[in-house]
Amino acid sequence: MSATSASTAGWGLIAGNGRFPLLVLECARSQGIDMAVIALKEEASPDLERSAKRLHWVSLGELSKAIELMHQEGVTQAVMAGQVKHNKIFSSIRPDWKLAKLLFSLPRKNTDSLIGAIARVLEDEGIRLVDSTLFLKPLVPEPGVLTRRAPNEHEAQDIAYGRGVARHIAAMDIGQTVIISDRACVAVEAMEGTDETLARAARIAGGKSLVMVKVSKPKQDMRFDVPVIGLPTIEQMKRANATALAVDAGCTLLFDRSQLIEQADVAGIAIQAFRPAPLRGAEPNVASEGMTTK
Repeated sequence: MSATSASTAGWGLIAGNGRFPLLVLECARSQGIDMAVIALKEEASPDLERSAKRLHWVSLGELSKAIELMHQEGVTQAVMAGQVKHNKIFSSIRPDWKLAKLLFSLPRKNTDSLIGAIARVLEDEGIRLVDSTLFLKPLVPEPGVLTRRAPNEHEAQDIAYGRGVARHIAAMDIGQTVIISDRACVAVEAMEGTDETLARAARIAGGKSLVMVKVSKPKQDMRFDVPVIGLPTIEQMKRANATALAVDAGCTLLFDRSQLIEQADVAGIAIQAFRPAPLRGAEPNVASEGMTTK
């Protein structure tokens, strides 16, 4: 389904933090779609007050209230956009009875299990979650070098190694980003997020140049937790002396894409998008699959 062919009625937006929800609203409106917004109090931007005509605030644990509001607004299909910090999901949440029952039923308490279960509850209520990038396809890169310069030989070797490591980490739903230097893994992303992982890697590396690799999960569910790179990430890379970035083509959102690439060029950062590669073997190695050069 494409955004242009989608019905303009019955759309909802479940808004987490950052600019993602605002971008979805803007692009949907440009196609004549007026979305009802369910904004998470602990995460969503106050700027939504100015952007959304139909806006409701709920707390993270208020699943029943969110569903009731979507029914009142006639929502039958929804986009989930914007991060919810993983540590908030599991430490700050005060679940209502519906969410508490769902949490108790989960065999694993990782993010995929929780959000996947919420998606199934919404489906049961007649609300279908759709691809969160549906309205933002121009921000999703195709395979290839995106910046003026390609990764050099040393960076390419770190990227090849890092993609092997990152695919295993992502497959275990630990994180989607690793920071590499000289084909050694300096830092692995967990619940803290990408920018904090970069900052930690910089402290460990003590000034050595770094390479950042962000991948999608095996069988990435594009309805939620899609990898995102934004301008703050490029700024953090500059502070961390990270000189190259590898992402998965077709599965990563580049917010403010033109400005992001321009800032990377000014900083001398190489960015390349790779076709997502299958998970192979039990251990990553230097000759990881998925590395291509042009």
